[in-house]
Amino acid sequence: MKAEVINPFLESARHVIEQVIQVSPSTGNLGVKEIGYIENHIWIQIGMTGQMNGDIIFGIQEQVALQMVSVMMGGFVITEMDEMGQSAISELGNMISGNASTILSNQGVSVDITPPKVMKSDSTSILIQKKALCIPLRMEGIGELDIQVMIS
Repeated sequence: MKAEVINPFLESARHVIEQVIQVSPSTGNLGVKEIGYIENHIWIQIGMTGQMNGDIIFGIQEQVALQMVSVMMGGFVITEMDEMGQSAISELGNMISGNASTILSNQGVSVDITPPKVMKSDSTSILIQKKALCIPLRMEGIGELDIQVMIS
């Protein structure tokens, strides 16, 4: 997997987070990471088909996701990741991936994305165990969002 495949997702995530969460995230170090079960985390999984195939997974500590959803809901404090919270965080992943697919299209790469799937760390569906190209986005005062790309 080439490192440049993560760039459209990184660019898109920065832009969407600045607009929706109203913070300018900083970028951590790019690396390869084994994806698997991590306690108190939420994952947003989006599939990609077309000239690039695979999955994009956004990993977020549950407390960070709650803070992000609270901002998305106009400052209303969310204390648990209920259906409304899952819908909001799912839409954030959808916005990032949709923007990234537009960036890719502008570069001449035709792709489609699947609807987002939100998984919690207590879910039995977290049996991925794959290696991914990973880069964290650090949001001042909120926490980190990991962008994990598994695309061929």
